[in-house]
Amino acid sequence: MGSRSDQFLSYLQQEKRYSPHTLTAYENDLKQFSDYISDQYGLDNLLEVDAALLRSWFALLMSDGYSRGSINRKMSSLKSFYKYHLKNGDIVMNPMDRLRSVKKERKLPVFVHEDKLSELFDKQDFKQDFPGLRDLLMLELLYTTGIRLSELLNLRHADVDTGGNTIRVTGKRDKQRMIPLLEHVKQTYLRYCMEKEKHFGAEVSGEVLVTGKGKKPYPGFVYRRVIFYLRKVTTRSKKSPHVLRHSFATHMLDHGADLNAIKEILGHASLAATQVYTHNTIEKIKSIYKQAHPKA
Repeated sequence: MGSRSDQFLSYLQQEKRYSPHTLTAYENDLKQFSDYISDQYGLDNLLEVDAALLRSWFALLMSDGYSRGSINRKMSSLKSFYKYHLKNGDIVMNPMDRLRSVKKERKLPVFVHEDKLSELFDKQDFKQDFPGLRDLLMLELLYTTGIRLSELLNLRHADVDTGGNTIRVTGKRDKQRMIPLLEHVKQTYLRYCMEKEKHFGAEVSGEVLVTGKGKKPYPGFVYRRVIFYLRKVTTRSKKSPHVLRHSFATHMLDHGADLNAIKEILGHASLAATQVYTHNTIEKIKSIYKQAHPKA
């Protein structure tokens, strides 16, 4: 691989104090690129390459099936390598400056199918006592409003307007938004409030949801309850409060809801964050098409 690489790796070890694991990753990236330019171009000096040659290597990695995250790490390794030698005066320009990182694949949101959630709410037996109504309200709020876990935990009785059928949610950067409260969810809320007062008295915490000891619930508490109920209706490996938020947005889109309206309900800062849900809808359309079209 050559003294240029050894010099750079020594710098990372002695001056930057990088861990052995990180040093190995840098070394492997440099060796892999060094092998490429040697095999393909007969070059043995990493400082003699240009942006076009680097671009050809990254294109090869992509065609070979390397993940975008892995490619970006290799790009970062080489950028640091050439930046070091530019600073030392060994080269007059960094050939990596003209290259941009590869955009990472955006993972599609995981959601539970509508019929499975209908089974959860319509067929599961939620006891009409405090724990049962609390769990039902927790699940209904997550699925029918799309609120985040942190927003659910901080929801207070003062935020619930039963007359106007709305809840006031405080989201990221303390930005507030109003979300419609469905009539059947309001009825669950009212029954829950009665059981909560019977269970703890009128002086209990102002937060809507509380634990069996009357305290504000913590994230792990909600996670466990959500996972417990989702296990009853789905075999999906990923089960979490956020999956119910994803399910809300996906099902709203499936039923023709306006994307901008969903954006406002979810509290997204930009429409781009909401548009990821359209991919799930498109995949559903493709699946229906393949099943239904005679030529598919």
